[in-house]
Amino acid sequence: MRLTLHRTLIALTSALAIVPAAFAAPLTTLDRNGAWVSVEAYGPNIVHVTIAVDKDEVLKGPGYGILKKNADNGAFRHAAGQDGDTFTSNGMTVHVNAAPPARTPSQPEKYFAPSLAPVGLQVKNAKGEQILEMQGWEMSPQTVNGEKTYQVGASFAAARDEHYYGMGQNQESTGPLDLRGRTLECKHWYDAPTGESVCVPFMVSSKGYGIVWDNPSVTRFNAGIHGRTSFQSNVGERVSFFVITGKTSDEIYSGYARLTGKTPIPPKAAFGLIQSKARYDSQQEVLRVANTYRQKKYPLDVMVVDWFYWTRMGQMDINPAEFPDPDGMNKQLHDMGMQSIVSIWPRYETAGRYFNELDAKGYLLKDKDGKTVDGLPFRSDRTGGLIDATNPKARQWFWEKSRDNILSHGFDYPWLDETEPDLVPDGYFYSIGSGDRYHNLFPLLHVEGFADNMRTWKPNKRVLILSRAAYLGSQRTGALFWSSDVNATWEALQRQIPTGLNMTASGIALWGNDIGGWQGIPGKSDGTKPPLLDPSDARDVVGQNDDYPELLTRWFQYGTFLPTLRLHGQHKHTDIWSFGKQAETILARYDTLRYQLIPYIYSQAKFTHDTGAPFMRALWMDFPNDPNVANIGTQYMFGPAFLVAPVTEQGQTEKNVYLPAGTDWYNFWTDEKLAGGQWVKVAAPISQIPVFVKAGSIVPFGTDIQSTATKQGIASVKVYPGRDASFDLYDDDGVSYDYEKGKGTTTRLQWNDGAGKLEARGGDANLAKNLSSIVKVVGK
Repeated sequence: MRLTLHRTLIALTSALAIVPAAFAAPLTTLDRNGAWVSVEAYGPNIVHVTIAVDKDEVLKGPGYGILKKNADNGAFRHAAGQDGDTFTSNGMTVHVNAAPPARTPSQPEKYFAPSLAPVGLQVKNAKGEQILEMQGWEMSPQTVNGEKTYQVGASFAAARDEHYYGMGQNQESTGPLDLRGRTLECKHWYDAPTGESVCVPFMVSSKGYGIVWDNPSVTRFNAGIHGRTSFQSNVGERVSFFVITGKTSDEIYSGYARLTGKTPIPPKAAFGLIQSKARYDSQQEVLRVANTYRQKKYPLDVMVVDWFYWTRMGQMDINPAEFPDPDGMNKQLHDMGMQSIVSIWPRYETAGRYFNELDAKGYLLKDKDGKTVDGLPFRSDRTGGLIDATNPKARQWFWEKSRDNILSHGFDYPWLDETEPDLVPDGYFYSIGSGDRYHNLFPLLHVEGFADNMRTWKPNKRVLILSRAAYLGSQRTGALFWSSDVNATWEALQRQIPTGLNMTASGIALWGNDIGGWQGIPGKSDGTKPPLLDPSDARDVVGQNDDYPELLTRWFQYGTFLPTLRLHGQHKHTDIWSFGKQAETILARYDTLRYQLIPYIYSQAKFTHDTGAPFMRALWMDFPNDPNVANIGTQYMFGPAFLVAPVTEQGQTEKNVYLPAGTDWYNFWTDEKLAGGQWVKVAAPISQIPVFVKAGSIVPFGTDIQSTATKQGIASVKVYPGRDASFDLYDDDGVSYDYEKGKGTTTRLQWNDGAGKLEARGGDANLAKNLSSIVKVVGK
């Protein structure tokens, strides 16, 4: 064995535009007789491991999405011995095996054994328990898109009782959550049969660790199959991954945030109702819908102008025939306490005014001959070239035209659509390399470039962007993510719950979906039971689909307990009052409830910003000692208090719900108290979905407001007794970045269960003064 200490990577700083160099040298670089292994730390519970045949490859530092400035080896001690090298901190221990002694290969090995030098690696947690073992790695030569490269991968031992979560957005499941036993193609794929897939290559294990796989090409993830878990990427010259350990899942997410970036607190309006449609065909219609919300006194924060407000794709203009005065439209919305979002596409039609300029500058995706790619033949798509977001000059051009031509007309926020991108880059070329090598990278660079420019433009107005794809680190852009153009069916609704739980488990906390489904309403129902809501006064919207008002209502009830609530769809109308009077009554009630919960939800956004942990939480995060929750993807925790079990079947009026062990639970609607550790049959009339509150919870409810533009007070605080509890009630101006300077207020609500007393400390003095008059203790 030969040990070489690596010096600071000064020479690589010139490569900043492609793959920035690490700011700190690795702990060490190890020679394993034909394999180089680099070990680098990002604090006491994160190590970066890189393995390659070429030493230069392991010294390049991590790839896109990683905050290299946060590299920090200070917590680790390194000891070299005959059995290998050990790296120890108070958070973890990593051991890299010594190279095995040389021997003569057997006859079969001469033909079939890997030619790579073996590398073995083990990880122990802070208690000294082994939680991860890397068993092998691979670099298989191949040619991809004309480039000689490798398929690269690594495999790890899978314990019999190990469960796996995360890896981005995959809509294949209608209920089970655990990825064990599944093979996933981690890639951005709009046309995935069950709904768009999005690759965020971050996996979290029930054994107390997470793996961040550092490769943006299409990656196969094989979870716990035949006793091993593996990652295999189509393009690469090295194996690069991070291991994050934690005593709790929240500690793992804190490490992920340190590695890839914090989730900003979005504008408070992001947590109100967002009203969208594909599409409003005029500013008159936008204002009609907004005014109707105000007339009916249904709370609403954001109106969305979706695609084809322009004269042609890529023209980056606003059609004066349909939107003659966008400045005036936005002023009217602002006067009503509303904000606006406008869709901006990254595609440029060949006949548009910018195509020739972009083509000449090389700002669009190219084929192997250097010709701009125009659409997708397999989809009969001829909607133009794709902006090359890997080119900093192209990103800046796109921002400046978006700002000057569109946002400057009073629109508050952009919707960056097609961020997969929809024009699949495989077989084509970005400025930095092949679309195959960088298949999953577009959404990070495209959205982050826009977000950074928005903050420079208006430095004290929070960024908010709608984006339908993500990658490692995308949470730091301030984007709201959603599950793309899903179907308007009960099956699609079923798929949303486990889909969202694995997406938030991937570090993407601000996730939602198109309430009601984006695709057109099917011509008829596939329901087998009489509809629970009368569709007869909604025929102009739902046609002969008798149970669509019921579906939309169940979807909206679920959406009330999502990080974002956005009505959308390719329907004639999508607003609350367009699905019949019976549906309208229920939808309006949940819209009001959503706004009453904003103090609770906004406090959870602060929690996510501070910790990196999501507040839409799969049950395994909060109940790791209950084996029954490991594979439940049909219900979840919404913050620390609420257990939500959406109704996803037509005609369903009761539902089996699992109440996790270790605590009691209260039915949110009736205050009935039930013991945990059991399945219960819960009434679910069309006006309710099953919602429970964990014993030992404090839930603040806000005063009724029409939008978050109005200062919201606390109308009541409900305590669910059974154990001591605390809740950090957070508030700020909801708009600026002053929260980063500590200018928000946090009121600690503290419940003493033995004394039966709630106290408020710090923060809002007025709340502390009036607390006794607004507290309700359940059961008393």
